[in-house]
Amino acid sequence: MTSLFKLELGLGIFKAMSIKKRAALLVASLSFTVGLSLPAHSEEGFKPSDIDGFINELVRDEGFSRPDLEKMFKEVEYKPRIVELISRPAERRLTWWEYRNLFINDLRVQQGVEFWKQHQKVLDQASKEYGVPKSVIIGILGIETGFGRNSGGFRVVDALSTLGFGYPRRAKFFRKELKEFLVLAREQGFDPLTLTGSYAGAMGIPQFMPSSYRAYAIDFDKNGQADIWGSPADAIGSIAAYLNRHGWVEGKPIASRANVQGQKYSDLLSKSPRPTRSVNEARKLGWKSQQVLPGSARVRGLKLEGKNGTEHWLTMTNFYVITRYNKSDLYAMAVWQLGHQVEKALNNTQSAAKDHSETVVSN
Repeated sequence: MTSLFKLELGLGIFKAMSIKKRAALLVASLSFTVGLSLPAHSEEGFKPSDIDGFINELVRDEGFSRPDLEKMFKEVEYKPRIVELISRPAERRLTWWEYRNLFINDLRVQQGVEFWKQHQKVLDQASKEYGVPKSVIIGILGIETGFGRNSGGFRVVDALSTLGFGYPRRAKFFRKELKEFLVLAREQGFDPLTLTGSYAGAMGIPQFMPSSYRAYAIDFDKNGQADIWGSPADAIGSIAAYLNRHGWVEGKPIASRANVQGQKYSDLLSKSPRPTRSVNEARKLGWKSQQVLPGSARVRGLKLEGKNGTEHWLTMTNFYVITRYNKSDLYAMAVWQLGHQVEKALNNTQSAAKDHSETVVSN
């Protein structure tokens, strides 16, 4: 699952299409008669021998038709821009404060309030069923796609093929995702040449990678298909299900600002987001949480560069679970803080509306 930098992405036409129209784009054959392609431009990324071997695997392991896959790959395009984007993700180039400013602002908070109001019932249901706070679901939707406004402008098959055959550093991962994607398209009746997503192949409103879609996407609106492109309800339910399956602990904190002192506090800092030390151990190392935490709670120390200098945080299990959605401390912190800001703004709006209503009644 990847959160991915969305500044370059545009909306795809696929999201506007109905499920039936998407399914109609498939050829009638059950053997998956769609066209992925053997690109002619092997010099810049694709090697025909690599794709030929990949096709052999799909035919042998998944029962695909070789002629159909060869036809499809003739339509796939290598995209140098995709390699450029994935080679310099925002998480590696920006400080926490710079990253925060990209995703948390008045406009996005207001968009979050409107989305929350519009989908209040579904958010309530998902939170109750899976134990995940509505604010966290909202935070992920806001960071990933601006609540569905920007779900990606690259064809997923182009993105995954470009990275699977033209980006050696992570080729194994993206070839696996390409395989998952093609199986997914066959299972769901989608034309793989029409589906759009991010430059890394993340799809739909919640930006699921194909393997995550197959493992965690759910039909939360009960219409017979898990549609993370066109159904906000399915996107909401799928995010909640994903976090729940990855160990979300209902009612537990996510992170707390902390003060540090002494010479040993850096012993608690860790690149791994998994909390392994107790609050009591953290105190002995010079950490003092600004939030009351049980002494036995597991924490990890985190240092971020904020607007006014270095910030120290104690992050907990639920923070770690958010990083299972995207392996970035900046991402997880932005999700948490955006969701909190949206919830706060929503409560203020509702309070103001209630006060206005009571004033009108009393008059």
